[in-house]
Amino acid sequence: MHVLEDWIHTSPFYELTALLALAAVVGFLGLQLRQPMIVSFIAVGVLAGPSALGIVQSHEHIQLLAELGIAVLLFLVGLKLDLKLIKTLGPVALATGLGQVTFTSLIGFLLGLALGLDTITALYVAVALTFSSTIIIVKLLSDKREVDSLHGRIAIGFLIVQDLVVVLAMMVLSAFGLGAQDGGETAPITRIASIVFYGLLMLGFVLLFIRYLATPLVSRIAHSQELLITFAIAWAALLAAIGSHLGFSKELGGLLAGISLASTQFREAIVARLSSLRDFLLLFFFIALGSQLDLSLLGTQIVPAIVLSLFVLIGNPLIVMAIMGWMGYRKRTGFLAGLTVAQISEFSLIFMAMGLTIGHVTADSLGLVTLVGLISISLSVYMITYSHSLYAILESWFDIFERKTAFREEKLEQQQSVTGGYDVVLFGLGRYGKAIAHYLLRAGFKLLAVDFNPDEVKHWRQQGNDVIYGDATDAAFVSSLPLTGVKWVVSAMPQHDVGITHEDPRLALIEGLKGQHYKGRIAVSTQQPHDQDLLKEKGASLILLPFYDAAEQAVARLKAQSEDNNA
Repeated sequence: MHVLEDWIHTSPFYELTALLALAAVVGFLGLQLRQPMIVSFIAVGVLAGPSALGIVQSHEHIQLLAELGIAVLLFLVGLKLDLKLIKTLGPVALATGLGQVTFTSLIGFLLGLALGLDTITALYVAVALTFSSTIIIVKLLSDKREVDSLHGRIAIGFLIVQDLVVVLAMMVLSAFGLGAQDGGETAPITRIASIVFYGLLMLGFVLLFIRYLATPLVSRIAHSQELLITFAIAWAALLAAIGSHLGFSKELGGLLAGISLASTQFREAIVARLSSLRDFLLLFFFIALGSQLDLSLLGTQIVPAIVLSLFVLIGNPLIVMAIMGWMGYRKRTGFLAGLTVAQISEFSLIFMAMGLTIGHVTADSLGLVTLVGLISISLSVYMITYSHSLYAILESWFDIFERKTAFREEKLEQQQSVTGGYDVVLFGLGRYGKAIAHYLLRAGFKLLAVDFNPDEVKHWRQQGNDVIYGDATDAAFVSSLPLTGVKWVVSAMPQHDVGITHEDPRLALIEGLKGQHYKGRIAVSTQQPHDQDLLKEKGASLILLPFYDAAEQAVARLKAQSEDNNA
């Protein structure tokens, strides 16, 4: 073992090779356990640190890659913070986001003090507990096809508010960091004023860049995809370096770099190309964190970590549910949105790392937050993945979180009066669902469409069609449908690429219809031919295979055309 360690440490390249090999192995194990890569990355950092395998020796090289990774991460977050989007943030996202941050910080601070933390450390830990991982949540919601659902939209809205709070918190930390660099000779108010001045100066530059240079410059550069990505990385690094030089951190500089390009038409292409690089570079951030952790000291942090993790996993969702219930949303919507804050994020660790650099907190507190991150992220993945089943179990406990009149959701349903007497009820107004609806209407069927995307519902209604907003997984909603005389219920909802899962909305719909003693027939679409037997076993009368059905019809038309030509 010592021979292997000596060989690894003979060259930084050998060390990097060992780290990547370890990351690949741990990442594979994490994948089998359905964990996000951030959990695997943190585990790699801990294993590679001095308390385990002791692989990391080239701390300067690792730190350089870690700093570039943070700049790219904030750059990509900034790319998603389009100024037009920020302007349209609704009162719900703003109130929920700020309310959650406020209550989580306050309760977390009191918990920290009760656990024996000093005032400054308790404050840092409390703020760190307020940040949820936008990256993980968007990935999980995308996998479940719930990004466009009501709770998905609200969740993404208040996650953006959290990102803005992160920026403000980092600006405050940067002000103290500037004071630490000059030995504390500058008064705090002077440091903050200096940061604000330079921040406004740089923000003004970014706004001018957006107004006059961003689109024409990037349009010219985008003629070469390779140059576009090189420019994006260089721009992120440049503004991160300027931000660091002016005293308000590389993180904020990288975020402003992203915002400056967020209004261009090329932002999605940049995000797609840089996401993998971001994940690769962030590996070294977590390795750098792990190299600072002493596992022998973490044993004393187990109890505080469990207490704080339970607060994040249970307390944060309850806070969101209480706020959303007070604002007029149903308990189910509040619960599904609340689960998205049941973990802390990579920004929590970055925030604590900044505090460690400044000297406000110790490595022990960083280790505590890291443990909370490992516990909360690992468990929240399963909570979100099985959110509908979890709600079904806990529903009776949540009445306190719903007003007698859930006026905001009822407003969505005010125009949902339907006449009844429908031939077909269609779930899902995606591309396939709309095509089915078009041909059903043209064939003379009386159709009622159902979708959980408010925009699709509004658009379909504007065309003069009968449509209602609703979720197929909600048994109470299914029970409210006018099913009398309906011959077919058709599911054209998007599904998981991996096939049928326990949380599959198609299965929930079939069970809901059975519960209402529906006597008609059920047609279900699937992209996986091997799902047919299970869907039929559950109660589907007809299986629609969009690609195979279309291919079969295409071949039939080609054959008919060939016969006509031969004739």
